[in-house]
Amino acid sequence: MTNFRKSAQLAGRPISVFFDLHRRNLYSITGQWENLTMDVRKKIESTWKPRVQAAASVKNSNPRDKMYCLSMFPYPSGNLHMGHARVYAISDSIAHFYRMNDKHVIHPMGWDSFGLPAENAARLHEIDPHHWTKMNVEKMRQQLDNLGCSFDWDRELSTCEPDYYKGTQVIFLELFKNGFVYQAKSLVNWDPVDQTVLADEQVDKEGRSWRSGAKVEKRELMQWFIQTTKFAKSLLDGLDSPQLEEWRDIIKLQRHWIGKCDGYFLNVQTQCGQTLKAWTRSPEDRGIFVAVKQSHPICGNRLLTKEFFTDASVVHPLHNTILPVIVLDKEELSSDDSAYIGVSSSQEDLDIASSLSIHFPEASNMTREEAAKIIKEKGLGEGNLVSHHLRDWLVSRQRRWGTPIPIVHCISCGPQPVPAEQLPIIVPSADEDINKWKQTSCPKCGSHAERETDTMDTFVDSSWYFLRFLDPKNQQRPFDPSVTNSLMPVDLYIGGKEHATLHLYYARFMGHFLHSIGWLKHPEPFSRLLVQGMVMGKSYRLKNSGKYLQPKEVDTSGKQPVELGTGAPIIETWEKMSKSKFNGVNPEEVLEELGCDATRLVILADVAPTSHRKWSEDTYPSILNWQKKLWLTVFEFLNERKNETIEISDDISATLVKEEERLWDKRNYFLSGITFNYRKSQQLSVAVSKMKGLTNELRRTPKGLKGLSVQFERALALQLVALAPMAPHFASELWACVASAAPMKTNEFDWSKPVLEQRWPQLDAEYELSLNILLNEREIESVKLSQDEFRAMRPNDALQLAMRNVRFVNMLGKWKVTDILLERMENYQMNAFITSVRTENSGPQPEAQRLGKKTRKPKGINQKDIVE
Repeated sequence: MTNFRKSAQLAGRPISVFFDLHRRNLYSITGQWENLTMDVRKKIESTWKPRVQAAASVKNSNPRDKMYCLSMFPYPSGNLHMGHARVYAISDSIAHFYRMNDKHVIHPMGWDSFGLPAENAARLHEIDPHHWTKMNVEKMRQQLDNLGCSFDWDRELSTCEPDYYKGTQVIFLELFKNGFVYQAKSLVNWDPVDQTVLADEQVDKEGRSWRSGAKVEKRELMQWFIQTTKFAKSLLDGLDSPQLEEWRDIIKLQRHWIGKCDGYFLNVQTQCGQTLKAWTRSPEDRGIFVAVKQSHPICGNRLLTKEFFTDASVVHPLHNTILPVIVLDKEELSSDDSAYIGVSSSQEDLDIASSLSIHFPEASNMTREEAAKIIKEKGLGEGNLVSHHLRDWLVSRQRRWGTPIPIVHCISCGPQPVPAEQLPIIVPSADEDINKWKQTSCPKCGSHAERETDTMDTFVDSSWYFLRFLDPKNQQRPFDPSVTNSLMPVDLYIGGKEHATLHLYYARFMGHFLHSIGWLKHPEPFSRLLVQGMVMGKSYRLKNSGKYLQPKEVDTSGKQPVELGTGAPIIETWEKMSKSKFNGVNPEEVLEELGCDATRLVILADVAPTSHRKWSEDTYPSILNWQKKLWLTVFEFLNERKNETIEISDDISATLVKEEERLWDKRNYFLSGITFNYRKSQQLSVAVSKMKGLTNELRRTPKGLKGLSVQFERALALQLVALAPMAPHFASELWACVASAAPMKTNEFDWSKPVLEQRWPQLDAEYELSLNILLNEREIESVKLSQDEFRAMRPNDALQLAMRNVRFVNMLGKWKVTDILLERMENYQMNAFITSVRTENSGPQPEAQRLGKKTRKPKGINQKDIVE
C-alpha cells in the first residue's frame, strides 16, 4: 500500500512519521498503548524503517571527523547466512554510534561478484553469469534491508560491472608498467572438473579441489604473476606500524605468512637451458649445491632418494660456478617447485656436501650488499629481501567470469599492454565465440594479435575495493587520490578470520604499491581490525559411521542423544554452520520469528564479536523479556508523567533526593561503560549487558517517582539513545513515546528529533573517574580524578600520585622504578602499571611487596615511559 506522510501532534509539536494506513495503532501515532506482541514489533519496524534508513544520510561532511567503518563485502550467493548477519549487525551498530557522535561516517556495501561459483551455477541453470549474479545481488540487498542495515547505497559497487573492473585493469597495467607483473611457466594445481588453476589454499589435505572435490593434478602452465615479494620486507615492517590497532593474533598470522625476510631469490639456469627460481640466504656465497624436492619438475618422473644427485647442474648467476642439483628434504623447500642454494656459511649445508663428497668452491670477496645490488641491476632475480616460503601472486585463472587480463600477444612484439583508451576489456558473454573475441591488433605495431584469455584471480578485485567505495562514480580513473587520501585509512575493518591471511595480505600489498607510485598517502590501508568469530550450530553424527543426522532424527530426552528408532549413540558437537551438517540456521526464518531488532540483539548479546557464537534458541527469551521490560518501563513513565498531580510530602521529597543521587551516579556509570564498549573495545555484548543493568536500575525507582525525577528522565533517555544503534526501530518508537510527555525536565536532547539524530550523551562534569595504581602488578589504591585530570594523565603524573601513598612508598622501598604503563580500561578507568627492579644497594625485596592482589599486566599498552 502507498505510504503517506502524516504529521502527528505529539504534545503540541509536529513529529513527521511514515506509516501504512493499516498500521495506525502504534502509540507514537495514536497515543494508545498496546502490549508488545510480535504483531506490534513488526508494526514498529515497518513504520520506522524509512526513518531509520534516512538517518544514514544525515552526515557531518568534514573529512577531519570521518569514520570509515567497513565490513568485508560478500560474494552474492543469493542467501545471507548467520555469519553475514553477524558481521553486518556489528558494523551497522558501530556506524550508527559514530553518526550519533557527529562523525562523517562512511559505511558502504558492495559485491565481490566475479568467480567460479557464479559461473558454474549459471551454466547449471543455462543462463548468463551476469544475469545470475544480478538476481542474487537484488535478493541479498533485500535481505540486508530486512536486517535493518543502514549502508551508504549510493556508494554501492559490484566487481563484475565494467566501471569497476576497468579500474582493476588500470591498476594491473600500473603494476605491469612498474615491473611488478610477469609471465612464467609454473607448476600449478589444476582442477580437471572446473578446468582452472587453484591456489594451494583451495586444495584440501587429500589433494582434492575445495569446490569440485576432484583430485587435483599438477601441470606446468604459462601463468601471470604479480611480484608481491618485492614488498615482502616492507609488508613485514609495516606490521610494526603504530597505525595498526587491535590486530592481535592477526599480526602473527601475517608475520607467519610473509616469513622471515632474510634471503634472495635468484634465477639460475640449468645447463640444459631451464630456469629455476632458487632461494639463498647468502647471495655473495659462491654456493655448494642446489637442492630440490623429489616432486620438482627437473626430476621428471624418476624416483630419486633424498640427498641423491640428479643428472642436472646449474650455473650460479652471480659467480658462474657450476653447482650440482640434489634431491633433499629441507625446511627451505616449501613447495614442489622450490629450489635452495646451499652455502658454505651454513654448517648444515657443509655437512650435507661432505656426506655427498661435493667440492667446496673458494670463498668470494663479494659482500652481501654488493650481491643484492648486482641482482637488482642485472635482473638476476629479486633484489629484495624475502623469506624462503613466500611466493609471488599467481593471478591467472582459466575461466571467463573474471576480470580480463588487459594484455595482447603479438608474434613480433610479444606481450603488450592494452592502451588506456581501449579499457575496459569487456568480459565475453556466455554464448560469445571466444576465438572470435580474442582476435585484435597489436597496439605497438598494428599487426594481428590475440587477447589474453586468462582472467584475474578474484583476490585482485578485492585488493582495492575499499578505495573505489570512496570515489565510486569516477569514470576517468579507479579513484582520485585527492579524495581517497582525505578519507583513508579505513578506521575499522570488520570480517572473518578466514580472510586474515590471503585477502588481508593482498590488500596490504596493494596499499604499499599504490603508496609507492604516489596514489596513496598511507601504505597501510586498515587501522583497526575487528575479526569476528564464526556462528556455530549444534550438529549430530552417528558415533560408528560419522554420518550427520538432522535434528528431527535425534532423541535428546535422555542423558546422551541417540538416533530415533535405532537408539544408536550420537556425538553432539558445535561446528561451523553447514547445510551438509544439518546445523545451519536461515537468518530469514529468525527474522520472521523474532523481528529485525530482536534478531540483531540476539546476534550481538552474550558473546563478544571476536568469539565464536553458539547459536541457540535458548538465548531468545532473555532478549525478548528485556525488550518487554523496556516497553513496560516507558509505559510506567508515561503514566506517571501524565499524572503529576501527586502532592510531594517531606518523606517523598527525601526519597526523591536519594533517588536522584542514585540515578545520577548510575547514569554516568553505565554511560561511561557503554561508550567504552562501542568506541574502544567494540565489545557490543558487554554493552548489551550494561544496558540490561541500566534497565534494572531504572525499574528499581519507586512507584510514583518516575514522573517526578529529572535523573530518571535522563537515565531513560540514555537507555534509548544507547539502544538505538543496535535496535534502531524499537528505540525510535520508545523515544517518540517518551517525547510525547513534553515538556521534558531536561534540555540536553532535542526532543523534536528522532532518537538516531540525537547527539551521544556526555558524562556529567562532576563525575569522577578512577586511576588504579599497581606496583609490580599488585593493586595499591584507586585514585579519583576529574575528567580533565583523567584525559591529561601521563605516566609521570601517575607516579607522582602514587608517591603520595604511604603503602606504595613502603612497598617500593629502595627499589628503582623502571617503567610505567597506562592502560585505559572500561568505565573510564585507567590502570597505571608501575614496575620496579632491585638495584645494587637496595637490599632484599620489601616484605610489603608480597601484599596486595596480583593483577595480570595487559598485553597491549597504550603508553610507556621510562623513569630514571
